[in-house]
Amino acid sequence: MLKPYDLLENVLIDIEKGLKESINPAVIADNYSLSEGHLRRLFKFAFKQNIAGYIRSRKLSASLDDLLNTDTNVLDIAFNYGYSYEQTYIRAFKEEFGLLPGKLRKTKQIVKIKPPLHIFDENKLKEGVIFNPEIVMVPEFFIAGNSQIIPFDKSLTLAPKAAIEFWENDKKHIKGANPNVFIGLTCNINQEEKYSEYITSVQVKNFNNVPKAYRKYTFNSCLCARFRYIGQHHYYNINRRIAGEMYNVIGKYVNNKHQKYTLLNDKVYFEKIDINNYDGKYCQLEWFTPVVEKK
Repeated sequence: MLKPYDLLENVLIDIEKGLKESINPAVIADNYSLSEGHLRRLFKFAFKQNIAGYIRSRKLSASLDDLLNTDTNVLDIAFNYGYSYEQTYIRAFKEEFGLLPGKLRKTKQIVKIKPPLHIFDENKLKEGVIFNPEIVMVPEFFIAGNSQIIPFDKSLTLAPKAAIEFWENDKKHIKGANPNVFIGLTCNINQEEKYSEYITSVQVKNFNNVPKAYRKYTFNSCLCARFRYIGQHHYYNINRRIAGEMYNVIGKYVNNKHQKYTLLNDKVYFEKIDINNYDGKYCQLEWFTPVVEKK
């Protein structure tokens, strides 16, 4: 089984090689023994765009070279890039660039293209790949679960164990929660005493039916940095080493003085896992922390 970054890099290479062929998500998925649905979900999670749309945009962007630098007629250009009909190519071209191929050839105005995607070396981990954050607005949400105080120096070992214990033994007792999404939230971080509270939880609509024994927490709506991780392992196999590698990458971003936002991971942060996204090969994890814009 390919490592996540090798898989994604190969997919991107296959797309570039297939721009003048009938490349499509089904063909690519078959090449790597993935279901087409899982490939689509994995690609969108990694690159925040759907793979079919990316292929279409790359084909149209690549076709500009033939359109502007050769005398090839539009019909042949359409065929060269896998379009069965000239009008299908023309409609897609206008939707992508805002004008017809013939007009662009005549006016030679500047248009914005879709460049090839890349995975950078600094995002690669031993068993996974982590993507630099995007800034998102996280609406208010409520969680309920188990709470424990964890020393900083033991968090990478104790937190994964606590997550598995909650998921196997306690989740079922919290009614009305999303049964497929785990949230592990770190809060009440004490820098002097070097410990924090870790809440292993599920999201609930409200606290009305949550048993008294469970910790309840409200995450207030705010801007957050969201990192995305894809790993070549089951969620249960997230251990000290894997978690440490992820936090090393996050730490580099936190300490980068050129970033526009300051991460407030010394206040609160949480990881989110949707088990529906695991197909037996690759897992997905999202990591969030509030941010403020630097002055």
